[in-house]
Amino acid sequence: MVIHTAVRTGASLPDRPYGQLECEHVDVYYGSFRAVTDVSLPFGIHEVTALIGPSGCGKSTLLRSLNRMNDLIDGARVDGRVTFMGEDIYGKRVDAIEVRRRIGMVFQKPNPFPKSIYDNIAYGPRVNGMRVDDMGDLVEEALTKAALWDEVKDKLKQSALGLSGGQQQRLCIARTIAVKPDVILMDEPCSALDPIATAKIEDLMHELRDEYTIVIVTHNMQQAARVADRTAFFTAQVDETSGDRTGVLVEFGKTAQIFENPQDQRTEDYISGRFG
Repeated sequence: MVIHTAVRTGASLPDRPYGQLECEHVDVYYGSFRAVTDVSLPFGIHEVTALIGPSGCGKSTLLRSLNRMNDLIDGARVDGRVTFMGEDIYGKRVDAIEVRRRIGMVFQKPNPFPKSIYDNIAYGPRVNGMRVDDMGDLVEEALTKAALWDEVKDKLKQSALGLSGGQQQRLCIARTIAVKPDVILMDEPCSALDPIATAKIEDLMHELRDEYTIVIVTHNMQQAARVADRTAFFTAQVDETSGDRTGVLVEFGKTAQIFENPQDQRTEDYISGRFG
């Protein structure tokens, strides 16, 4: 093994997670191209689940299907079921905007709005029509949960674009928290950050999992080992029907097991650096 960083023991985790959010035989298409094939995967409530694997194996595509972000891409469609609290989020009567409020997304590159720090946090509750007794209290609460309040409390009216990259990413996490989600999706949230900012985001994930279910895509296996309760390894293989390369789930389990005792040779090869 090349991964020697400390991993969670998983002793307190159930063998199978309670799937607050769950994929059931999910295929994701862009036009005729099947980017992800037959993924069944539960995401445990108040757990951090990491999606790892080589580039082009469908990790981010699957992540975007978990809150219907792929709806915004022409030609994209999802077959199978993605359920949240037992309900198919792609059901005809389901409001995609409400899905994205309950299942928030933090992107790879920090994307604060060109507004004040305060207005970045208040924006979501306002456009969603949330009933808020005191917006100032909500802004403080969100920034506190994102471990940013002490750094910005005296400059809330200043532009968010003046923050450092790491602060901007925590601001985006606070902006997601402000609309009271149940799940937070993170697409390589630390890839553009330096090691100090990365450590702060990782510490934050440990704290947030007590209140939220978190799914993170990461290319950093050490990061997955540090932050995730469970890990899913994906790879790309040739689709026998089309001849295209499509993303498939190879193995899923408690993070310690995946890194210390993988059950599939492809997982072993990837985490030991023999391919990918």
